[in-house]
Amino acid sequence: MLSLPEARERILTAIVPLSTQRLRLTAAAGRVLGEELRAPGDLPRFANSAMDGYAVRAADLAGLRPGQSVGLQCVGKVAAGAAPAAVVTPGTCIRLFTGSPLPAGADTVVMQEDTRREPGNPEVVWFHEAAEPGENVRQRGEDIRQGQVLLPPGVRLTVGRIALLGALGVESVAVGRQPRLALLATGSELREAGEPLGPGQIYESNRAGLATLARRAGARPTRLPLVPDEPEATQAALARAFHHRDVVVSSGGVSVGEMDWVKSAFTAVGGNLEFWRVAVRPGKPFVFGRWRDAYFFGLPGNPVSALVTFWLLVAPALARLQGVKDCALPTQTGVVAEALVNQGDRPHFLRVRLEGGQVRSAGLQASHALGALAQANGLVEVPPATTLPTGTVVPVLTWD
Repeated sequence: MLSLPEARERILTAIVPLSTQRLRLTAAAGRVLGEELRAPGDLPRFANSAMDGYAVRAADLAGLRPGQSVGLQCVGKVAAGAAPAAVVTPGTCIRLFTGSPLPAGADTVVMQEDTRREPGNPEVVWFHEAAEPGENVRQRGEDIRQGQVLLPPGVRLTVGRIALLGALGVESVAVGRQPRLALLATGSELREAGEPLGPGQIYESNRAGLATLARRAGARPTRLPLVPDEPEATQAALARAFHHRDVVVSSGGVSVGEMDWVKSAFTAVGGNLEFWRVAVRPGKPFVFGRWRDAYFFGLPGNPVSALVTFWLLVAPALARLQGVKDCALPTQTGVVAEALVNQGDRPHFLRVRLEGGQVRSAGLQASHALGALAQANGLVEVPPATTLPTGTVVPVLTWD
């Protein structure tokens, strides 16, 4: 039985990222960059004013003391988007607005609130304080220099990154293709929502939850029909699922019971079983394998076990398929507000609620307990035979 780090490493080592596709920048938010991007120009592209005011020579204001003023002749005005027609020479200034290009000869911008126009002679502007060269000026290239590496491949295109690329005029980017993912659920007791339930039957919920996590991980999930606990039906369902899919995820039928057919069905259709069972709770029965160029993940049937093992092991694999380099799951730090206990012999990922920096158990920690799962927004790993006392600072794997 593999430890969780060993299982994750074996999966990520086996994954070969999918091909890339080119998208317009406006459609690429959240996708994984598939190329190195270098700046096509400087940012800002030219020296410009950080506010409404006047372009001056700092030397013309040097030495001003409290109560002193100096008047400069205003020789022009430059709007944002316009080219300066005049030059700032000794004793002159030019009216600017936020974003206006800095005129030649000027090295400083004085905000309009620190000036006043001379009554009866509006072409003379009075300045009351000294200014340093470069004050209120956005210098060319002070943010980004042409040719510098903006983003490496393998990072997600966040809002800030999209905004940066847009400011540099980047029109399209290469991104990793989103994995096509098929979701299967096995179990003769399962019924679709809306169908009447007979004795011993239940509504199937795993595919809906797993599809949500799959989309969050960047995949494109498809829910396939329910599969009864029969070897022929399980083989046929797996064979159909692998065609035109990059990943197949099943839930149920991966343990050692008489009705658990998934492992044998997978090998019967030509799959290569890489490993089975992971030392984690919930979710010890877990299958990873390959079918030609596709990947297979067999999850436990209990709803909590299925969702937890998907987040711990399948979500990083989906990230790697899209080209992500660092596949670590998102975490936040919290303080244990009530003791978290694991009396078992495997690491237990407890479902917790993280609010205001405080971490509390979300409720019943059984692998079927969806009520507690609905209250949880993260997972905390508690080592075997361990109690995390109140006040312990812990990382919380966040999924909501």
